[in-house]
Amino acid sequence: MPRELWKGAILFGLVQIPVSLYPAEQSEELSFTMLDRRDLQPVGYKRYNKGTGDEVPFDQIVKGYEMDDGRYVTLEKEDFKKANVEATQTVEIVGFVDGKEIAPYFFESPYFLAPGKHGEKGYALLREVLERTGKIAVANVVIRTRQHIAAVYAFDKYLILDTLRYANELRDPRELKVPDSLKDANVKPNELTMAERLIDDMAIKWDPTQFHDTYRDDLLEMIHEKAKGKTRELPKAKRSSEAEVIDFASLLEQSLKARRGGSAEAANDEDGDKGARREPRKRAAAKTTKRKAAASKGGTSHRRAA
Repeated sequence: MPRELWKGAILFGLVQIPVSLYPAEQSEELSFTMLDRRDLQPVGYKRYNKGTGDEVPFDQIVKGYEMDDGRYVTLEKEDFKKANVEATQTVEIVGFVDGKEIAPYFFESPYFLAPGKHGEKGYALLREVLERTGKIAVANVVIRTRQHIAAVYAFDKYLILDTLRYANELRDPRELKVPDSLKDANVKPNELTMAERLIDDMAIKWDPTQFHDTYRDDLLEMIHEKAKGKTRELPKAKRSSEAEVIDFASLLEQSLKARRGGSAEAANDEDGDKGARREPRKRAAAKTTKRKAAASKGGTSHRRAA
C-alpha cells in the first residue's frame, strides 16, 4: 500500500467527495553510489552554510524565497497551506471534456484517488457518470507546493488523477519541419495500403504486465559479470542508413511476408487475402505465445519509454 500523500475532497458542483491521494508510480531504477575513483570510498553530500562553511543539521534547514532586494522570506510547512487552505485540500473540478480532446503529451504523472470516510457513494457516483459519458474531469489541485491542472477519469473501478502540463510548459511543435500531406512526402497508395496491413497484422491486445525495462536487466547482468572479473568489449556503433531514397514498398512487402510465413500474396487486395490470412495469423499468434513464454523466463520484454 503506497503512502498517502494528500487528504481532502473532490469538489463537484456543490458536492464534496472525501478522498485520499496516493502515488501511482514506483521507481525500479538501479541505485548507484557515487565513489571516489582513487580509493572507492563513498562520496557524501554535505549541506553547509556558505557563509561560515559549517555543516547545517537537516532540522535547521528552512525554505527561503529571495526578494528583489536580496532579502529572503522564510517559509515553514504551514505557510504553504496558509496561502490557500482550500486549494491544498481539494480537487476542484472546473469542467468536463471528451476523453479524446486532451492530447496524450499533456499527461504528466498519475495518482490514485481512494474514497475517504463517508466518501464511497460520491466516489462511485462520479466514477460511474464519467464511465457512462466518456468524459474527463478537468480540475485544479495542489500537490506538495505546486498547483497543477489535472485530469480525473474512471478506469476499471478506480478514479485516477493525472496531472497535466500547462500549455506554456510545452514547446510549440510548429517550430518543426514536417510534411503537410502524404503528397508532400511522396507516399504512394500501395505503400499506405501495405503499411495499414502490417499494422493490422501486428495488432496485439494491450497487456502492460508483458512489458518491463530490459535494459535494466542487461545492465544488472553486466554488473554481475564485472563483479566476477569478466569484461565486455564495446560493440561497434551501427551506421544508420543514409540512402536518399528508401524503397518503402519493398520493405513493407518483406515485413508482411516475414509476418505471414513468406506468403507471396502479402501485397494482394485485402478482399482476396482474407481467407489466406487466417492460418498465418494463427502461426503468428503461436510465435507470440512462445515469445511471451520466453519473456517470462528470460525477461526479454520491453517497457514503454516515457
